[in-house]
Amino acid sequence: MSVINLTYDVPGDDFTRAGEASGNVKKQLRRLGYNSDAIRRIAIAMYEAEINMVIHADGGEISVEIYPNKIDVKLVDHGPGIPDVEKAMQAGYSTAPDNVRSLGFGAGMGLPNIKKYTDEMKIDTVIGQGTTMYLSVHVNS
Repeated sequence: MSVINLTYDVPGDDFTRAGEASGNVKKQLRRLGYNSDAIRRIAIAMYEAEINMVIHADGGEISVEIYPNKIDVKLVDHGPGIPDVEKAMQAGYSTAPDNVRSLGFGAGMGLPNIKKYTDEMKIDTVIGQGTTMYLSVHVNS
């Protein structure tokens, strides 16, 4: 199998469309016969990242590369950046506004869950320019 490349635009401030990319990747991986553990892990991590893009960064772009042995995801936004990544990685820490919390989002579990469900996670962030996140889930047959 050759590498499969998928790209998605994540619209900002539109909670009705958040999760479209992760849902599509989940369907593609099922169709390709990937194991359920890898599918579940990448779908959870991508969904959390999509929600963060909608809440904090007015959307962004997602690139997915599907290999036989791993799934790599690159998420790029042009939001405000993350002032303190270490703090943002703490479970329960959130900068989500009250209107987002009233919708049931913004509990401060996004980045910790992304870390939990991926094999590799890297965050590059520049204040005032945006954040790029790299995720990888290894596939065990």
